[in-house]
Amino acid sequence: METKKRLFKPGDMVSTFTGQAGMVISEEIYSNIRKRLKEGRRPGHYFAPGCCQNPDYVIQVPVLFEDATWDVMRAMNIKRTPKLPEGKRSHIQSIIDEQGR
Repeated sequence: METKKRLFKPGDMVSTFTGQAGMVISEEIYSNIRKRLKEGRRPGHYFAPGCCQNPDYVIQVPVLFEDATWDVMRAMNIKRTPKLPEGKRSHIQSIIDEQGR
């Protein structure tokens, strides 16, 4: 089985160029939360209709943000932030856990 090349992988902590923190989410979580949570429509997100049904994690990266909104971000508009405070990571994880119920 061939693995796809990805710039970001689920679980990576990222931030936008405006400083908002988020976590890259898997396709499974993305398909679940997009029905339940609001899209944030941040600067740097994809906005073409129908573009983001299957994000590729190279150009289109699904991210859940700490304000409980999601966006499929353009990879050039986010950066990895591995030194994000643990409180933010656990807060975002708790949002994901709540949606799984």
